Order: sequence, then structure tokens, then C-alpha cells
Amino acid sequence: MVRTVDGLVRLVRAGAYGPDPAATRIALAFTTAQAVRHRGRVHGYRNEVLSLRLDAAVGSCAAEPGTLPPSALDDCVGATVAELLGHPLAPVRIAALDAYLAHVRPHAPACGARPHPLPAGDSLTRSRARARAVVDLLPDPPAGPAGRRPVLVVGVVNSLLERLRARGLAYLPCDLKGGTTEWDEPVSTDAAGLLDRCGAVLASGMTLGNGTFQGLLDHAARTGKPLVMFAQTGSAVLPRFLGSGVTAVSAEPYPFFWLDGGPGTLHRYGGPGRPTRHGDRA
Repeated sequence: MVRTVDGLVRLVRAGAYGPDPAATRIALAFTTAQAVRHRGRVHGYRNEVLSLRLDAAVGSCAAEPGTLPPSALDDCVGATVAELLGHPLAPVRIAALDAYLAHVRPHAPACGARPHPLPAGDSLTRSRARARAVVDLLPDPPAGPAGRRPVLVVGVVNSLLERLRARGLAYLPCDLKGGTTEWDEPVSTDAAGLLDRCGAVLASGMTLGNGTFQGLLDHAARTGKPLVMFAQTGSAVLPRFLGSGVTAVSAEPYPFFWLDGGPGTLHRYGGPGRPTRHGDRA
């Protein structure tokens, strides 16, 4: 089974997934920047995402707004996937890995994905619909004191917290940006320091780009705690870790739900009542 991101990269480089990444080239690179504050919400946020096109597939990785240099796009266009897997910028490496895996393991039932429709509507309506689809991948907590341990949420999205509250699940909000939630709860910046206090983890795919995913994966694999990933970043990468610590994934490849008001689709892997389909083996 794949147990580390570096191990997954080694498998890709070795051709374990099919086409030689040294012979596959990125045709198009682009960034998407977004600023939003939903109707009725006090707090807003910004996103910036690097996306790479490989044939029909698009791979993506979010970055802190303003941190991607303009040269990143020039570096990507026409480069091979193998070259970009060694790029000095983590968002480039993850976007290239995501594009390659989306190309060879598309989100389809044959690859373990279950399509989940998102309705048309305004940004808040669609955000809440996505939150239901994501949070409902968490199992109900077991009875007893251990079952009352909160969910560690890594990557604060207020609609996700709202859905957790509706399910009666306590949570520990954590985000590198810090600050407070919509309910004036303090947001920790130290996910590793909260792992022993939680009973499950709900984490953003952005952890792939900032280097914190491996610690979450190792903890879940060691303790057996549920680890549910919601992924615009690395939507094709994270399903590879099912059975190695990840218990479920809500995969959302480009175009993301916030780009327009039309209907869309998430792709869900694993979850309550479904056997965890093991990720790839070396």
C-alpha cells in the first residue's frame, strides 16, 4: 500500500500507474484566484489555486494567496510530469502529481468513486450542499467517553463547521491562518498538537501542499481514527491513500463549486457503511 507522498511519487516515476511521466507533458497551466464572503456571514476568505492540464485531466493545488511567483506558470507549460515532480515549489509538484493521477485514474466508479450531485444555486447554497456531502462521510462516533472526543478540522470552512454542529459533533478548528470561526471560536494553528485530543480528523487537501498531510496520515494509521479528506487540492492523489490511514475522500476536481452557480458533481470514496477500498500497492 502507498503510505507516503514520496512513496507515491516514486511509484509514478517508476511507471507503476502506466504512462511514463517523463514522456507526458503539461499543455496548459493557469491560476484561479477567488475572494468570497457569503451572504449573512461575517468572515470572508481568499483562495489561489494552481491548475495543470494533462490531456483531458486537470490537476490542482492551492497555495497561500500571493505566494506563487509568475514564473511558476512558465515553468510548467511544456514541461514533463517527471520534471515537475522535482520542482522546488510544492504546489507545482502536487498539481503535477494530481494531473497525472487524474489522467490515469479518473474519478469513475471503476476506480472506486461514487458521483454525488451538487445543486445549482448561490455560493452559500452550494457551499452548504458540499459541506453535507463532506461531513456525512464521517462515521457516527462510538458510544462511551471516547465517542465524545471532538473532530479535528484542519482547514476551517464555516459551512463544514455548521454541518458538524447540526450533527451534534464537537470540533477543534485548526487553520494556519488562525483567527476565529463564524461563532467566535479561536482557531488553532497547531494541528499536530491537537491530534491526541480528537476522535476523528476532517482535513483539507491543502495539507498536501503545505506539507502537513503526512503527520495526519501517520496518526490515523497508528490509532485507527477516521481520517476524512475534502479535496480540491490533490483530488486524484488522496484516494490513493485509502486503507493506509485515509478512510474517506470527497474529491472535487476543477472546476470547483465556487466558480459558477450551475449544478456540479463531487466524487466520494469510502465512508460509513462502505468497505474502505484499499489504495494502490507497490
